[in-house]
Amino acid sequence: MNTYDTDDLVDGGLGPVPRSFLILHGWQNHRPRGHWQHWLAGRLGELGQHVVYPQLPGPDDPDLEVWMAELARHLDAQRGSERVVVAHSLSAVLWLHAAARALPGVAGVDRVLLVAPPSASVLAGLPEIAGFALRERDFTLPGPTRLVAGDDDPYCPEGAGAVYGDPLGIPTHVLSGAGHLGMDAGYGPWPAVLDWCLDGTARITARAD
Repeated sequence: MNTYDTDDLVDGGLGPVPRSFLILHGWQNHRPRGHWQHWLAGRLGELGQHVVYPQLPGPDDPDLEVWMAELARHLDAQRGSERVVVAHSLSAVLWLHAAARALPGVAGVDRVLLVAPPSASVLAGLPEIAGFALRERDFTLPGPTRLVAGDDDPYCPEGAGAVYGDPLGIPTHVLSGAGHLGMDAGYGPWPAVLDWCLDGTARITARAD
């Protein structure tokens, strides 16, 4: 598997690239090998997909505008017959900010998976990421979007469906005992999310024990 220490681009080299995947990490995430996003990027690359899994600037003390500019840059470079975004935690909220602002490139994405977005109440209480708190709910997402969250996520105690899914009309999958869907909840390999990446109609389920 690629380590992504120097290269953000993974291309399996198996012929024409049918899809382009942009994988976006969350707060304090330095793309560790044990995280499901690292595993996902590697598996997609092995299958010949075009994958970009960038290290966003200042992950421990991120700036919304800097991350927004990075998102715009990667969206502008994204290629493929189908363009897909998979965003976890703080980057899921970043995507919602981008949609609310109609950031260039957002409308060109074919489908999006938002995983475990933290609520505004939690973000507001953490000085390093308080600027990411999303208050706006009066906007329309530009394309098919799914939301996946744990029913016991400490970063979204109100419930992701109530905070984001219902107000924004996003189909929401709630997984029992999945926490924040990170490494501490056992989310390394996650076959269901790989299945969804390859087939947007696939059901997203919890990891296998």
